[in-house]
Amino acid sequence: MANPLKCDLCSKPATVHLTQIVNNKVHKVDLCEACAQAKGVTDPSGFSLADLLLKASLNPEPSITGVRCEQCGFTPGDFKKHGRFGCPACYDTFKGLIEPMLDNMHKGVTHTGKIPHRALERKSLYDRLTKLELDLTEAVKSERYEDAARTRDEINQVKQTVTQKPVR
Repeated sequence: MANPLKCDLCSKPATVHLTQIVNNKVHKVDLCEACAQAKGVTDPSGFSLADLLLKASLNPEPSITGVRCEQCGFTPGDFKKHGRFGCPACYDTFKGLIEPMLDNMHKGVTHTGKIPHRALERKSLYDRLTKLELDLTEAVKSERYEDAARTRDEINQVKQTVTQKPVR
């Protein structure tokens, strides 16, 4: 069973799931019933996702609220108004503001991407094969022929594994 989504504001189980698209960017917020009521989410005309994110998830520190981006002049208020940053430098300027939000929304603040399971298996086999071939070369250069023979046998075993795996 998958973990239930938690409220972005109070960490209770989320029952209200909002998606807002601003300038072709998707922003999602998960809220519990109480927080949704408190933020007026039931009244779409008075709801701003950027406002909710800035006030609740981000909880800007006083030291950040007066900060401006040196390149474009954006402020946290501008982010609140537009729901986006003004330039790439804003991400560094407002790092202390956005990292808590990203940490709450995702499994961390670093993008790791996704790799299909079979591709990951195949890559690890090829990496292992490359390492073994380097080990074999070193063993032969060092005249460690018994080690070289063991490594050769292991290489053959890995190659058989690679050729036996069906590619889909």
